[in-house]
Amino acid sequence: MNIVGAWRRGYTGKNIVITILDDGIERNHPDLMQNYDPDASFDVNGNDIDPMPRYDASNENNGVSDIRSCRTAIEERLWKKKEIFSVNLRKNIMRDRIRHGTRCAGEVAATANNSHCIVGIAFNARIGGVRMLDGDVTDMVEAKSLSLNPQHIHIYSASWGPDDDGKTVDGPASLTRQAFENGVRTGRNNLGSIYVWASGNGGRSKDHCSCDGYTNSIYTISISSTAESGRKPWYLEECASTLATTYSSGESYDRKIITTDLRQRCTDSHTGTSASAPMAAGIIALALEANRLLTWRDIQHIIVRTSRAGHLIASDWKTNAAGYKVSHLYGFGLMDAEAMVVEAEKWTTVPPQHVCVENTDRQIKTIRPDNSRNGPDNGVRSIYKATGCADNANHHVIYLEHVVVRITITHPRRGDLAIYLTSPSGTRSQLLANRLFDHSMEGFKNWEFMTTHCWGEKATGDWILEIYDTPSQLRNVKTPASEEGKLKEWSLVLYGTSIQPYSPRNDFLKGDRVRMSAIEDPTEDYGVDDYSGPCNAECSKIGCGGPGPDHCNDCLHYYYKSKNNTRICVPNCPPGHYSADKKRCKKCSPNCETCFGSHSDQCNTCKPGYFINEETRSCITTCPEGFYLDNNKIVCRKCSENCRSCTEFHTCTECRHGLSLQGTRCVIRCEAGKYYNGRDCEPCHHTCASCEGPGADACINCTEEYFMENGRCVVTCGTGYYLDHSLENGYKTCKRCDVSCFGCSGPGERNCTSCPNGYILDTGLCVVGLVCKDGKHRLSFHLIILIFCQ
Repeated sequence: MNIVGAWRRGYTGKNIVITILDDGIERNHPDLMQNYDPDASFDVNGNDIDPMPRYDASNENNGVSDIRSCRTAIEERLWKKKEIFSVNLRKNIMRDRIRHGTRCAGEVAATANNSHCIVGIAFNARIGGVRMLDGDVTDMVEAKSLSLNPQHIHIYSASWGPDDDGKTVDGPASLTRQAFENGVRTGRNNLGSIYVWASGNGGRSKDHCSCDGYTNSIYTISISSTAESGRKPWYLEECASTLATTYSSGESYDRKIITTDLRQRCTDSHTGTSASAPMAAGIIALALEANRLLTWRDIQHIIVRTSRAGHLIASDWKTNAAGYKVSHLYGFGLMDAEAMVVEAEKWTTVPPQHVCVENTDRQIKTIRPDNSRNGPDNGVRSIYKATGCADNANHHVIYLEHVVVRITITHPRRGDLAIYLTSPSGTRSQLLANRLFDHSMEGFKNWEFMTTHCWGEKATGDWILEIYDTPSQLRNVKTPASEEGKLKEWSLVLYGTSIQPYSPRNDFLKGDRVRMSAIEDPTEDYGVDDYSGPCNAECSKIGCGGPGPDHCNDCLHYYYKSKNNTRICVPNCPPGHYSADKKRCKKCSPNCETCFGSHSDQCNTCKPGYFINEETRSCITTCPEGFYLDNNKIVCRKCSENCRSCTEFHTCTECRHGLSLQGTRCVIRCEAGKYYNGRDCEPCHHTCASCEGPGADACINCTEEYFMENGRCVVTCGTGYYLDHSLENGYKTCKRCDVSCFGCSGPGERNCTSCPNGYILDTGLCVVGLVCKDGKHRLSFHLIILIFCQ
């Protein structure tokens, strides 16, 4: 993250004030007391000025480190036992977590050169703490904390939010929303308070941070985590509102974060996105020291421009039309402290923010559940042609920052919904993924989904909203709750500017600038003064130096460069090219047939032999893990969220970790003797060792004292069956007797023990018996089964 590079340039956070909104901070800790700021501190829970945390025996180090990630160490162990550990992080804070704020504070502003725990990222910054999580966290408590001394405090860091349980949808209430809006409007002498937020630790529960109204807000800087290896941590949530990433813990073999701890100690086990948000706050403090006049939006712009994909591993990296690489895991990438202070030094304040609300049609649309297994082609698709409020100068948006979809949906099972938004430039954001544990029938009412992935793109054009309903369990069609979902209404809220805030990121490449400025004389054989004939139809009114499309002084429509670097005017860009700025047709990436940019992840269609990945827009020869090939459209489509591999959207062939394959669906893997009923794991019938559903008819195999007979577990084999001791499938089974036997002791026609009416038993065989009139002679014939073919 180039922290040392920023230090070498002389930036250490001096005179910048950060406060940690948490369970308090230990202000007399040797690594914090020198930088402690009482004007940035308050005890909201106790209603006094001292933010010291509450001490008791449960504060001792036990390897679990934080509030936003207070579940990480315990939950990892419990998940191995297939248990789910749930903690309400806002309303009922666990009483052994009150060292969390002290740990976050140390990351930001621990003192340098004092031989204690660590050096904070902004080690000369002023640090305070607000004790607000050690009690009932109401709307008033949150609003009061976010509004503390806004003309003195520059940065508020928060590592908490709604439950990361994969089923909660919750966000700021009215007072807290007002506190955010007042903070960005009037805080820091009208430059705007800066709110940094941890994106969430619900990865194990398949949670999605778009259902967290704090990280999903345009006013907060949502920070994700990566392990030191650049791999996705197991607790990470993926969503389109994440702005950037810093380091934190990963797997058990990855190192965790070293920082200050309660009782004037140190810890090496700070984890989760809770550890990432304070790092970001420290880096932002360095940038603010470099330029104290940066607004809250300037900070977000600088983060977008300077963060980098680097070694971060994600399958969904894509480059948007403004040239920014972005991912649902990591936002715009790993924060770069040195790049941020360099950018801050020369920064010009961005133009005023405009807000354009585009109201789409309010026609109610039915979201039909995808039971056909034909993939995500059955959902609702709504297209809206946005103007960016071009008819209103005060609201006109040309260049995008945040994009919000405000939506109302009714649905019998909210967790089955997935929502996507595609910008006019082709950038596709996943606003919501399926959530396995979300059984709510409440749907969404005016919920705001936010994406940063269109940052810098143009606002005008066709926006495409897609909603898919992929049932995770059968729905009872006889009950009202099973009615099909409805898209009631949606609107598009575009945030941005009417003026280009700076040169596009693509123009930063010096080579491109040199090439763009070097326009060769196209006249070749004709002198400009010598030619007086007609110009080609593709030449503009400026004229030409010859009759061909390569002799135009200026082009009417488009032009491209030939192999000898000659400019040729054309009515449309040829195959393998796209329309760039100033009428120029630039080449697509080699594998693209058509495209909207020069990068490999900006393809619209692919050349023969390649398939387009619908998530990354790149052309590839084989579909990656978690995707399947749609042969009809030559597209690699994403499998259902729970599939590791599939042949169609709902036809799983392999499941993700923690799930098991039942037929073609992936469901939660239950312990032996239980099955998944769509909500929980329930015990099998008492005769089943394992099963796929309730009742004696759903056994897969039997308990030790029972045998499998025709799909049921029995104590003894029934008439017409015999006990097979071979353990062919790992257990004994009752197999059907030969058709000639009524009862038998083994396979084949020579192991009969009883015969059907009209037949007699003769040394294990069932034969036809005829008795003579004198009763002395008997003729017998082996039972012959004749099958006549038509």
